[in-house]
Amino acid sequence: PYANRYYIDTSTDSFLKGTPIRVRLEDENAKLDAARLQARQKGEAIVSQAELDANRGITAGFNPVTELSADPHRMAVNPRPIFSPVDPPLEFRLDELGMNNTEGCESQGEINGFRLLRIEAQDGGATKPLHEDKAIPKSRGCPNGYRIGAVQTFSMDSLSAYAVLIAVRQYGFEGPDFRWIAVTGRL
Repeated sequence: PYANRYYIDTSTDSFLKGTPIRVRLEDENAKLDAARLQARQKGEAIVSQAELDANRGITAGFNPVTELSADPHRMAVNPRPIFSPVDPPLEFRLDELGMNNTEGCESQGEINGFRLLRIEAQDGGATKPLHEDKAIPKSRGCPNGYRIGAVQTFSMDSLSAYAVLIAVRQYGFEGPDFRWIAVTGRL
């Protein structure tokens, strides 16, 4: 069992010092809860669990990898559960970028990076680039594809931050494997 925790500064879209936290238990009889507890305990030095619990944010949109009817490369959401909406919608689009020349991935099939765009509702649909791979980081392995999995938002008095969770598809130990990465930002 393993558990990872990622703490991201949404103003810079970068990891906080001391992260990511990665725990992997080599005992095959160990339980997932034990790995999660170790990761949580290590995370207390960065941000307390009480602070995280008090500032959960909102899952504004969710598209699991099992969803067959949704567009895996586009998500538009009302960023807060207020009806009628008081915020403009948040919309994101993801493009896969062929990167078959990635070193170490020669036998892994089609290899892709990605570009993530935010579509500005108030600017007539103008696009704002949030991320574009120039190369695939070694930490990502050999990704075959991507899909937008969720949009998480945070607000106190007004909408202030978001995280776009992206499912990364690659070959795993026993077939296709999905891992998650996040692209964050402030409004």
